Amino acid sequence: MDAMISAAARALAAGDALGALKRVSLREDPPALALRGTAMARMGDLPRARELLRQAARGFGVQHRVARARCIVAEAEIALALRELDHPQQPLSRAIDTLESRGDHANAAHARLVAVRRLLLLGRLAEARSALARLDGAELPPALAAVAGLAAAELALRAIRTGPARQALALAEAAAARAGIPALRAEVAAAQALLEQPVGRQHDVGTTRTLALPEVEALFASPALVVDGCQRRVRVADAWLPLAARPVLFALAHALAAAWPGEASRDALIAAAFRTRHSDDTHRARLRVEIGRLRSLLAPWARIEAGTHGFALRLLDARRVALLEPPIDGAHAALRALLADGNAWSTAALALALDTSPRSVQRALTTLAEAGHARAVGGGRARRWLAPPLAGFATTLLLPAVSPAA
Repeated sequence: MDAMISAAARALAAGDALGALKRVSLREDPPALALRGTAMARMGDLPRARELLRQAARGFGVQHRVARARCIVAEAEIALALRELDHPQQPLSRAIDTLESRGDHANAAHARLVAVRRLLLLGRLAEARSALARLDGAELPPALAAVAGLAAAELALRAIRTGPARQALALAEAAAARAGIPALRAEVAAAQALLEQPVGRQHDVGTTRTLALPEVEALFASPALVVDGCQRRVRVADAWLPLAARPVLFALAHALAAAWPGEASRDALIAAAFRTRHSDDTHRARLRVEIGRLRSLLAPWARIEAGTHGFALRLLDARRVALLEPPIDGAHAALRALLADGNAWSTAALALALDTSPRSVQRALTTLAEAGHARAVGGGRARRWLAPPLAGFATTLLLPAVSPAA
């Protein structure tokens, strides 16, 4: 490696992308192309960066396997930044194996963190936790240690465990300070601020208040039956009933919780569950069937009793019913939460993250665009969607997760 390449590499490691680019901007050899691509990515020109990295990888060929693997890792990170969540993962896995076998443990760890961040975006939290655990005890450079700490903190936040999240963020802050990269320190500070921002609204016997994440954690640990409108489940302490895939049953649970300790009228339940203002005998028959299903599922914690005008929740061991709502209203809160990260998302990537069809996502995006909550840039396959940051609260409880247990 010549002196100019070494100097550019040191500049990149210190976070000076412009300084690195100045040293190699006129060179076309594979090492210079790889450094130019990495510098361009740091400066935000991701399409050009990917093109340069692909050229570098072709130039290295099979004779320089480690250098080629590093280019593949950098390209995977660019795909992540572009929110191309369907980017093939087999090349990244092979690159990790190559880097590990050749003793380049730092870049192998970097590649693993790219994979972890992708899993977090997809809501595959159990897989992300398992992948991150493989880095436990590894001697990481400060910048990678900070990224690993941020990933660990996000996993803890998504699991509503604020103590471990604070510990992970403290480690990330110390590592970012050692790395001396301002952008990384700003990312850690932004993550720490999430702990103090409202993440939901609690409706409790006629009162409403906003909750930060530590307060949500305390609510979940309390002896209350919580109808969670953020993650669409019913929870009592460590036991929960997922209802995200059963919208009618969740709508009934939500209406019953909103009316507790009184009863919810049959007309209100029909309107909530079946989205109609004019009920008839068929709706009332369907209501009896769905109430029977919900009664069976809630049996460990509560009864659903029929009254003169409707139905009411009657608790067994829980002391009260609490209704937790998202900090924003609307049927597309999870979609808005994903868009709130400030990145440009494709329809396909949003559908993959939300585990739904691209057509459903497109309809939702059209609705959000009409309301001024999202906007499209580009056209055709290059179309991407953006939304302004949702200032004033955190979207932790709204982000998708493959399983409530994750």
